[in-house]
Amino acid sequence: MTAADANEDPVGPDPSLLEESQEETIEEIAEDVRSEIRLGHVEDDVTHVLEERLDEAGVHLRPEKVDDLAEDIENDVST
Repeated sequence: MTAADANEDPVGPDPSLLEESQEETIEEIAEDVRSEIRLGHVEDDVTHVLEERLDEAGVHLRPEKVDDLAEDIENDVST
């Protein structure tokens, strides 16, 4: 057994840490999209833009979740 083997987690990464990291990534992307809409840089369908950004970040959500998040973003920006 090497020193590296002794330091490895045999169970794998903590799922709660992965979920937390994914939630942070989703919020960061949502905030970026909000900012770009406010600046007039996003003229496409918000759902489409959001899906692309999430896919690029390796985050895969159900279509309904993406639609809900896009709607929340649009509501935030319009107020």
